[in-house]
Amino acid sequence: MHYPIDRSDTPIRLFKSDFLEFFTHISPVTVTAIWLPAMIFFLARAILTRPAGGFPWHIPAGFALGLFLWTFAEYMLHRFVFHYKARPGWQERAFYLFHGIHHHQPQCKTRLVMPPVLSIPLAILFYGLFYLVVGKLLSAPHWVDGLVAGFMLGYLIYDLTHYATHHFPMKRGVFKYLRRYHMLHHYKTPEQRFGVSSPLWDAVFGTKPPE
Repeated sequence: MHYPIDRSDTPIRLFKSDFLEFFTHISPVTVTAIWLPAMIFFLARAILTRPAGGFPWHIPAGFALGLFLWTFAEYMLHRFVFHYKARPGWQERAFYLFHGIHHHQPQCKTRLVMPPVLSIPLAILFYGLFYLVVGKLLSAPHWVDGLVAGFMLGYLIYDLTHYATHHFPMKRGVFKYLRRYHMLHHYKTPEQRFGVSSPLWDAVFGTKPPE
């Protein structure tokens, strides 16, 4: 995915319609306001509907597993969906709207987190996947809400980390490393370094080049 870098402060307009254009801009405050309460809801429901007797160890275990699964989903989505090699025509236009615009204008602060018109359908899809695989196929429905809560927190961490890497100095420790890692993805290796909140799966799948 190679686009000329536009460093201007004025967002590139994507639609003639003001109504459609409105939905291409999103604030991290809005993302937090949507997904933090949703995460709390699923975590609270996991606690309130836990099976009687004994410590509900499946809740923290499921929550931690959901966080871990998000890192894998983040990598796979970024590498194979966001960077899908679209064919010229409608595919190219669609994927430009989906992610190409971010590589074209990477510092546009209103297009750094995923808009709800995309994130909510994806959340429904992943919830259905967890419910089908864990709740039905593995016959462990009491695990689902904890997993979903952890997964949602992972997504929220990812989105806020992505925003921060583009708009905060992040001069120390792991935050400095993540910022540099993501900037290299944009300005040097757009077909590598797909992890944003973690480089783990880049290392596993060989898309983390030598420093």
